[in-house]
Amino acid sequence: MGESLVAILVTVISVLGAIHQVKSHEDQPLSGIAVHKITFGLNEKAYVKASPTLLGSNGQHSELVLVQYSSPKPSDDDWIGVFSPADFNASTCPGDNKMVQPPRLCSAPVKFQYANFSNPRYTNTGTGSLKLQLINQRSDFSFALFSGGLLNPKLVAISNKVAFENPNAPVYPRLALGKEWDEMTVTWTSGYGLNLAEPVVEWGVKGGERKLSPAGTLTFARNSMCGAPARTVGWRDPGYIHTAFLKELWPNSKYTYRVGHRLSNGALIWSKEYQFKSSPFPGQNSVQQVVIFGDMGKAEVDGSSEYNDFQRASLNTTKQLIKDLKKTDAVFHIGDICYANGYLSQWDQFIAQIEPIASTVPYMIASGNHERVWPNSGSFYEGLDSGGECGVPAETMFYVPAQNRAKVWYSSDYGMFRFCVADTEHDWREGTEQYNFIEHCLASVDRQKQPWLIFLAHRVLGYSSTYFYAEEGSFAEPMGRESLQKLWQKYKVDIAIYGHAHNYERTCPVYQSVCTSHEKSNYKAPLNGTIHIVAGGGGAGLAEFSDLQPNWSLFRDYDYGFLKLTAIDHSNLLFEYKKSSDGRVHDSFTISKDYRDILACAVDSCPATTLAS
Repeated sequence: MGESLVAILVTVISVLGAIHQVKSHEDQPLSGIAVHKITFGLNEKAYVKASPTLLGSNGQHSELVLVQYSSPKPSDDDWIGVFSPADFNASTCPGDNKMVQPPRLCSAPVKFQYANFSNPRYTNTGTGSLKLQLINQRSDFSFALFSGGLLNPKLVAISNKVAFENPNAPVYPRLALGKEWDEMTVTWTSGYGLNLAEPVVEWGVKGGERKLSPAGTLTFARNSMCGAPARTVGWRDPGYIHTAFLKELWPNSKYTYRVGHRLSNGALIWSKEYQFKSSPFPGQNSVQQVVIFGDMGKAEVDGSSEYNDFQRASLNTTKQLIKDLKKTDAVFHIGDICYANGYLSQWDQFIAQIEPIASTVPYMIASGNHERVWPNSGSFYEGLDSGGECGVPAETMFYVPAQNRAKVWYSSDYGMFRFCVADTEHDWREGTEQYNFIEHCLASVDRQKQPWLIFLAHRVLGYSSTYFYAEEGSFAEPMGRESLQKLWQKYKVDIAIYGHAHNYERTCPVYQSVCTSHEKSNYKAPLNGTIHIVAGGGGAGLAEFSDLQPNWSLFRDYDYGFLKLTAIDHSNLLFEYKKSSDGRVHDSFTISKDYRDILACAVDSCPATTLAS
């Protein structure tokens, strides 16, 4: 087996969009690998052994593997790479992008760790071990020992193969709100194509009769990617993504479900059982709690390194969301989801990380630059931020109730909330298709039934004093406010929330850069403006603020955290900012209003002349 293996290529895309670059994004552990110096160095006296060889025998989809290794010439810069599929052969690697050197290995590792990570005496003894967590990713695994560090990598030894008992198993279900209020969608991943099995969901009211519903199946191929590394060394088969639509749900009711596949011989393969609570009827007067954040990313619980090693805090955010799950009705992750940046194995790892959340409450996404941006691909911005993905994995892995899943703008109703979700990676300016959608979303809601109108987007279209926006001089995306602030004002948007800037910031109620209220915590309508929030501290490396704090900026926090909106009733809303480190509230405010306050005229919110006047 050793002769068929060659040394490793890892190409890391760390270039952000043409407009903004967050400093922490430069921290890429594998970006320093000297590809042109890769050599063979298989040594008969070196070994790598992995155990157990069979994983998931009790139905679990993640398991720790003990990796033991030895080298006759140990060094501090020796490292272990984890590969899946286990055979990584360069003989048929596709070359795609003339600007990128042809790869000498077909696929990048899933992750890596230094050989001395938990073995301080490794350089003396030449032996060591690691415990690495693997998740079910539809293929087998192997572990390779490299010497020479990242600058002169040399393949020294390769392990036996390790595999899950059923690599095709249905895994990582994720819920999303449907296009109608009484619909829930469930999406999951498997290795079962339609030629092998039919995807199905068994579901019903908790304790009641259950029924089977079919699911649709999607996947995508290497040629769907727009460039390297997604199309070259970062490519990994995504398996099959199945989505079922559970319709005519009773409002605010508990349901149980499990996802599975009916094999050609009639046998059924099932996941474990999950449960969710259906949406309330639009306008229903019950306590409704929604969590919102952006830019979370993923990290490895075993401490191993990966392509974007600046997202360690994502584990804290995930932990806090799981801890508070019983008091959460829905989650909105507003862009920059997992920062796979063209390394598709990372998407599986992300959906495994959020599975306890997304399998229980709707997990809604927005499109960010790290999902979508790529040259000549129709994205509004230029840049290499998506690593060649150009939106395809995100738009396939997650369901959104958009008319066109390649244009990730949509509205979602949840009880007393109306959420209007914009796609900042497509043009939003006046006269565009998206601008018309945004106005229709804001204008069509019945504010007597759904008083709480929330605008969501990835890039900051409103206000932010993050350093790169301050350097722009616009304190937001150029042209953002110019196009949209008249809509926010006309339709009395309560709160607008963004990611992209990796911090937390809250403005006063503001219109045309002027505070329309000097209250800071207990707002009573009319506000005469919109409160703008940056919630980009989900887990990716933090972005600093400018030294200048404008008058409209009330609260800034250079830390990781997330938001929670609680609609107490039709007249009272509670806003909370919680830190990921402790889950405690570090900023909050309330809004109190009546329907007549929504109807009342404010500056630029009513026609200049009416018959009444």
